[in-house]
Amino acid sequence: MKTYISKLASLIILVSACSSPGPESPGRIREADGILLKNYRPVSLYKIPVTHIEKAAYPVFDAHSHNYATNSEELEEWVKIMDECGIAKTVVHTQASGKLFDSIYNLYSAHSDRFQLWCGFDYTGYDQPDYGSAAVRELERCYKLGARGVGEEGDKGMGLTFNEPVQARGMHFDDPRLKPLFEKCAELKMPVSIHVADPIWMYEKMDSTNDGLMNAQTWRIDMTRPGIIGFDALVQTLENAVRDNPKTIFIACHFANLNHDPGKLGYLLDKYPNLYADISARFAESATIPRTMAAFYEKYQDRLLYGTDMGYDQEMYRTTFRILESADEHFYDINLFGYHWALNGFGLSKDILKKIYYDNAARLFGN
Repeated sequence: MKTYISKLASLIILVSACSSPGPESPGRIREADGILLKNYRPVSLYKIPVTHIEKAAYPVFDAHSHNYATNSEELEEWVKIMDECGIAKTVVHTQASGKLFDSIYNLYSAHSDRFQLWCGFDYTGYDQPDYGSAAVRELERCYKLGARGVGEEGDKGMGLTFNEPVQARGMHFDDPRLKPLFEKCAELKMPVSIHVADPIWMYEKMDSTNDGLMNAQTWRIDMTRPGIIGFDALVQTLENAVRDNPKTIFIACHFANLNHDPGKLGYLLDKYPNLYADISARFAESATIPRTMAAFYEKYQDRLLYGTDMGYDQEMYRTTFRILESADEHFYDINLFGYHWALNGFGLSKDILKKIYYDNAARLFGN
C-alpha cells in the first residue's frame, strides 16, 4: 500500500511539473493581460489562398451611399475610383429636403449619369395637427428637381432622427402621419430606404460574453433613455409600414440589421413582395457565417441589393468584392469594420452576382 501511495505521489509531482508554467510563462501572461481590446489586431497565420479583386465581376449599381463628396474636386476623385473598381452608378442618400437637398443635388448633377440622388422626408411641423400636406408638396418638389427615391430614413429607437434640417423624435415608421408620404412615393415610384435598429451586439451587455464587443462598445445603444424602443419593436415598425403600404417599395438597409437572424429577414421577404434589403455596411456581420449567407443569397437573389455606406475608398470596394466573389477564408479587416473576428468569402455564382451588383437595383431604380 505504501509503495502504491509513493508511486501515486511521484506521478502527481511529475504531472504538476509538466503542466506548470516555465520561468518565462508568467511574464507572457502578464503581457497579454495588458492588451486592450481596442488595440487587438490579430493577424491570420493560415497559409491559404488569398484573392485580390481589383474590379467587380460585373458593373455595379451601389444602392446605398451618401454625399461624401463635398466639392467638385472630391466628386471627380470619387468618379475616378468608381471607374477603377467597376462602379457604374451610385445612389446618394442625402437625407435632406429644402435648400440643403437642392445644394447637394446641384453639386452631383455634374455627373448625373453616375449618381442618383434621393431626398429625405421633410419633418417640419411633424408635431403639429396639420402635418402632412406640406411634406407631400416638398416631396413632389424634390422629385421634379430630380430625386428618385427617399432615404435613408432612420430610427434607432428615439424616432426618425437621421434627416436634416428637422428630426422627428418620437415618430416611428408605422406612424399614421407618414401614410400620405408613403402613398405619394408609390404614385411617383420612389422607393423608400429604411434603417431600423442597429446590429444586435450593440444591444447586448458590454461584457466578456459579447463577441462583437470591440465594435459594439463604440456603437452601443443606451436603452435607459426615456422614450426609446428596443430592437424587436423597431423591426415591428418596419413590418407594419411595409404591410400597411403594399404599393410602396421599401428597402431595408443593412439586412434590416437581422444578420444574426437571417430567418426573420427571410420571413419578411417571403411575406411582403414590396420589401427588399440592401447589404450595405454589414459585410463583417455576414462574413462570419459564410455558408448560411451563401444559402441566403441563393434563395433571395432577386431581393437583395449591393450597397456600401462606407465612403469611396478603393480598398473598401475591393474588400466587399472579395467577400461576395471569392471563397477565401479567415482574413481580417479590422480598420474597415471595427470587429476583431475573421471574415470569409461567400463564393457567389455569376448569376447571383450579376443580380446583386446591378440588375436588381436597375429594375427598381431605373438605369
